[in-house]
Amino acid sequence: MTQDTAAVNVIREHLLTYVDPYLGQSLADARSVASVTLTGAVLTAELVLGFPCGDYAAELKSALQNHLGPLLGAARLDLDLRANITAHAVQRTLKPLENVKNIVAVASGKGGVGKSTTAANLALAWAAQGAKVGLLDADIYGPSQPLMMGLAGAKPVSADGKHLTPLRAHGVEVMSIGFMIDQEQPMAWRGPMVTQALTQLLGDTNWGELDYLVVDMPPGTGDIQLTLAQRVPVSGAVIVTTPQDIALLDARKGLKMFEKVEVRVLGVVENMSMHVCSQCGHVEHVFGSGGGARMAAQYGVQLLGELPLDIRIREDADGGSPTVVSEPGSARAKAYFQMARRTAARLATFNKDYSKAFPKITVEAT
Repeated sequence: MTQDTAAVNVIREHLLTYVDPYLGQSLADARSVASVTLTGAVLTAELVLGFPCGDYAAELKSALQNHLGPLLGAARLDLDLRANITAHAVQRTLKPLENVKNIVAVASGKGGVGKSTTAANLALAWAAQGAKVGLLDADIYGPSQPLMMGLAGAKPVSADGKHLTPLRAHGVEVMSIGFMIDQEQPMAWRGPMVTQALTQLLGDTNWGELDYLVVDMPPGTGDIQLTLAQRVPVSGAVIVTTPQDIALLDARKGLKMFEKVEVRVLGVVENMSMHVCSQCGHVEHVFGSGGGARMAAQYGVQLLGELPLDIRIREDADGGSPTVVSEPGSARAKAYFQMARRTAARLATFNKDYSKAFPKITVEAT
């Protein structure tokens, strides 16, 4: 018994040194090892990660087996992996939503870089990995999520006449101004009306208990975007760009805008990074290469993913069933899943929100 205990302690200490590729930190720093037990010839490691695990268990088990190596001896590794997604701190002047643990803003400095497609697949990837997810279409002037999520023409209902019930698609709760207006109706609104509409969509929607609410922000870095960033309690932001210099120039402005309002930037997603020929497999960097990586390095943030330029991604989105849902086993879907895992893992390394852990104190005159 003493010998087994000593062996388990050695294995546990070595297990703690494993650096998870998504977290970028050791299991010790992440406080992820809940228990390590040896029963007969089976070593059971119970790990808790702060991001949706889903099908990550097989990949992680293989990596841990290689990491432990000879220390396992004749024992077989049994991995018990689960997720514990917690709330993370938002801007100091704002309070988190009651039912939403984390709001993640997906933004871009300019339009046409695939921000909405990225936001939709990010939300769907998290949901597919076991998280409870919502998607808010904040692009008031050009709402596209109703079409992408297969909800075009659908209308939300209100049980009490004050709050809207979000629609559901592919396991995700969805709300958009596009549900309230005709598809061909232009939104000829000034900035204050836009910000008021968004805050109402956010606050007057009966969101369920969500781990993540993905907000598809309007493109640009003007007054509207700045005001929204100041009013929405955001745990982290994702900047979407394409590799060419003109897109990167505007993406840098978006990143600096979030820094200005004290919203942490989780990282950069380089969309349309490369085109893979569907006939011969030739890879071509249509819009250049390495721009997202250079930008991430320049500002000290993470490159969260390099997503392909593929006509099938566009066809999936137009058909109301984005790639993560329509072809989850494809190589292009894998790029979205990896991007989503890096994004959630990056958020998991940030400061947690402890505001709900403290009791509310009221002072009454007597």
